[in-house]
Amino acid sequence: MELPTDEELRERREDLELTQSELADAADVSQPLVARIEGGDVDPRLSTLRRIVEALDAAEGEIRRARDIMHEDVVVVRMDDSIARAVDIMGEEGFSQLPVVDETGTPVGILSNSDIRAHRQDHDVEELPVAEVMNEGFATVAPEATVDEVDNYLDHQDAVIVKDGGSLVGIVTDADIATHLSV
Repeated sequence: MELPTDEELRERREDLELTQSELADAADVSQPLVARIEGGDVDPRLSTLRRIVEALDAAEGEIRRARDIMHEDVVVVRMDDSIARAVDIMGEEGFSQLPVVDETGTPVGILSNSDIRAHRQDHDVEELPVAEVMNEGFATVAPEATVDEVDNYLDHQDAVIVKDGGSLVGIVTDADIATHLSV
């Protein structure tokens, strides 16, 4: 076991949104001891430090992440695909939105049924390229993002793209969040 610094312990606890008391209870130590360890005022015994790290590990395992709920087999459309093709794909797959990628496979936007409906009022959109109808504003998160973070984006977006190192690795929608909440 690599020994974490007092600052690393505090940061990890705060990232997990645990209070010192909650961590102390989970590790079966006192809250003042956790405070002293985080403050660098005391050098804990290895057994105490191990219990604290194990409690943090357990708490982290309870947090659901984007990687836990995302769809990995992402169906996409390209910028130069026609809206008619996109509509066909949406119908076949049962999706209400699709990520849009450029020629390298990098996400550049998202196309939703609502985007298509909005353009239908002014144009015959079926022959337009996806690039002319798609929404370029879309949220992306890393696979490690918490479900709460993803859910916050979904308050304003139809879907959240999950990227790892610039590559599209998944997508999360409201339906995925609802499924997570029912588990």
